Amino acid sequence: MAHKHQHIHANSGDSKVAFAVALNLALTIAQIIGGIVAGSLSLIADALHNLSDAIALIIAFAARKIARRPADGRMTFGYDRIEAVAALINYTTLIVVGFYLLYEAVLRFITPSEVTGWIIVFVAGIALAIDLATAALTYRLSKSSINIRAAFLHNLADALGSVAVILAGTLVILFGWHWVDPLTTLLIAGYILWQSATEMPKVIRILMLGSPPHLDIQEVITALEQTPGVISVHHIHLWMMGEHDTALDAHVVHDAQADPGALRQTIKQQLSAKFGVGHSTLELEKPQDCCPDTNQIGHRRHSVQQ
Repeated sequence: MAHKHQHIHANSGDSKVAFAVALNLALTIAQIIGGIVAGSLSLIADALHNLSDAIALIIAFAARKIARRPADGRMTFGYDRIEAVAALINYTTLIVVGFYLLYEAVLRFITPSEVTGWIIVFVAGIALAIDLATAALTYRLSKSSINIRAAFLHNLADALGSVAVILAGTLVILFGWHWVDPLTTLLIAGYILWQSATEMPKVIRILMLGSPPHLDIQEVITALEQTPGVISVHHIHLWMMGEHDTALDAHVVHDAQADPGALRQTIKQQLSAKFGVGHSTLELEKPQDCCPDTNQIGHRRHSVQQ
């Protein structure tokens, strides 16, 4: 089955990302001030999350710019993978923030402090509006960029966090339940850590040259070996060059009657149409010239003699 993807177009949506960054930075400042005045840890926790989102958007914005650069002598595959690197940085930062918030929330349980509920509700209400606005700005872009998608999901998480903070402030006003504030902080931190742990493996898969999760490599091998003229395949490498670009290289053993040029073209067309492989490199071999190492997936590693 072919897989269609939306690719990043040059300069597409840059102004929206820049505006989203400005909104999140302004929100972070307002929440930190409100949290200090109100004595609310949960409000400061939400501010730190918003700050991490702003930083994530800045990194994603820069990565989008770099990713558009064409391949050159230093980066022969191009610069697309910089977006995966940026995403890894963003999620790593989120994990650090999440653990810090857990630490602060536990300390607040041990040493409770008074919080001003109405300030929490007011500032968190503003935060909720800005979170939703930022999510709206990045929604369409999130379909084509792993960085922007992460930022979009973060803003939805922020919106949920703002709802939780509003609830905490309301309970403080109505019932004087100050313990709800650190509890809300624990929930926000837990969500941050859960979200990061869920998304990071996808980024690592790209950086580790993993095969696309939607493709079954055995299905690809079967399709190749069922191609008329093909006897067997080996040394297959299937990997993601970037979030949307799949590549394959392989050694193909063909029978004597097959035309190597026509067979190569047939296989390339099949890989593109059926599996969405945009870049394929094929080495065609006759049975008598087949290389001795015939590992089907990958190749045998040779130790370096000292």
